[in-house]
Amino acid sequence: MRFPDRRAAGRQLAGEVARLGLTEPLVLGLPRGGVPVAADVAEALGAPLDVIVVRKLGVPFQPELAFGAIGEDGVRLIREATVRAAGLGERDCTRVEEIERAELERRLARYRRGRERIPLSGRTVVVVDDGIATGSTASVACEVAREQGAAQVILAVPVAAPQALEQLRREVDKVVCLSVPRHFSAVGQWYEDFSQVGDEEVAALLAEAARARPAAPAQASGRVLPPTGEVMVDAGGTALPGLLAVPEGALGVVVFAHGSGSSRLSPRNRHVADVLNRAGLATLLFDLLTPTEANDRAKVFDISLLALRLGQATGWLRARLPLRVCYFGASTGAAAALMAAAEPRSDIAAIVSRGGRPDLAVSRLDAVRAPTLLIVGGADGQVLDLNRRAAGLLRCEHQVGVVPGATHLFEEPGALDAVADAALDWFTRHLDVLATAPPRADERREP
Repeated sequence: MRFPDRRAAGRQLAGEVARLGLTEPLVLGLPRGGVPVAADVAEALGAPLDVIVVRKLGVPFQPELAFGAIGEDGVRLIREATVRAAGLGERDCTRVEEIERAELERRLARYRRGRERIPLSGRTVVVVDDGIATGSTASVACEVAREQGAAQVILAVPVAAPQALEQLRREVDKVVCLSVPRHFSAVGQWYEDFSQVGDEEVAALLAEAARARPAAPAQASGRVLPPTGEVMVDAGGTALPGLLAVPEGALGVVVFAHGSGSSRLSPRNRHVADVLNRAGLATLLFDLLTPTEANDRAKVFDISLLALRLGQATGWLRARLPLRVCYFGASTGAAAALMAAAEPRSDIAAIVSRGGRPDLAVSRLDAVRAPTLLIVGGADGQVLDLNRRAAGLLRCEHQVGVVPGATHLFEEPGALDAVADAALDWFTRHLDVLATAPPRADERREP
């Protein structure tokens, strides 16, 4: 079977997919050639259309051999056996991943043009390509879709090589394929018109589908619907993985700035974030540095860089979530939070420091305007002294809170709970004040 072009193939494929009787499916096209096919499938099903971008991670000296793959929102699949067989070190893997992550983000920016990814969690997902030769990219895309929460993954293609299709049948819930020719050499031989698809065509098809899709209630009311779970924060062009949680009716959002040697996965910060989430505050935990940067001790203690990243991440968040922003900083992250909040246009609602090093931001402390709570362990003598001295330089509302008997990491029974409770009280108190206060002069609108 030969197809006139991709759009004609998509219309035929849509008829077969429709026979499955799927309930509220989501159609994902593989760029570039899969998107025109997917557009007709989505239109026929009355389903939303999105793109699924994946990048294979190739062994540096043998790029065609993949040791893993990455997808959107921080999804990362690593074949440990291949890594070991190729003798790759952590730095080798990180370098390849950074290059591919940058390309992935570039493509997403061109394709989506500011639109958010349609969440896959709990959805029936139909992954569409214009054909399958080896099946490697389709396989990775389906695996990434599962990692992003898809409940059921269906692969739909007009034409495929028999061996590749047989393998894929074992990896997905269902396969829809119109033609499986015995003598298969390339996808293009089964199309009369197999012209190259450009990025602009992909972007135009996605934009057209987005315009045709009814807005969700939150979008219709003018509120930006944020992603939840794993996100990729754009900090001035640097992609940094994060964890975003947005409870229903959140009063504000707390951005965490972790300390040296820590990350978004810090168990102490996540414990505090859980307490805040249960009380109705949104939270964002994200890595301030890339994996390569985190191995550079100079960057780990570069407070100016950390503050810049925090400010950039705050801008990224505000474009997606119309809530007042607070900062929670630990160790060096607390210095970064204070320095970022000292910027003239920062407008941070409140700051909490846990075992922080405000002395590392001493030159900017007098410019901080956000109400600041410095929490220190009573048994952390040196840091307690540094915080008390720093408090004397603050010109904003501030307080030093001491957790009796706690050391620097607050590992003693009940110590971290005391931190979380104090932080919750500080944030909610000042967010409540902002919610009831009249707008500042620079926030008032002209009639």
